[in-house]
Amino acid sequence: MKILDIDARRLLCPMPVIRLQDSLEPLAVGSTVKIQCTDPGVKNDIPAWCRINGHSVLDIEEMDDEIFITVRKENDD
Repeated sequence: MKILDIDARRLLCPMPVIRLQDSLEPLAVGSTVKIQCTDPGVKNDIPAWCRINGHSVLDIEEMDDEIFITVRKENDD
């Protein structure tokens, strides 16, 4: 399955979470999204949002000043 890439660089909280939420909404359950961010707060905010909404964080990577978080959509709620 293809991974959807989302660019949320230079966006501050809560915008990366909102961009992720908006991107996941039309996708099928089981779809995977990789969001690229520069706000270090996403390392806490996105996993917390995923726990609340029942999605899975598959990976968090940091490279230079960028954070890459891979999320799998687990439900349509």
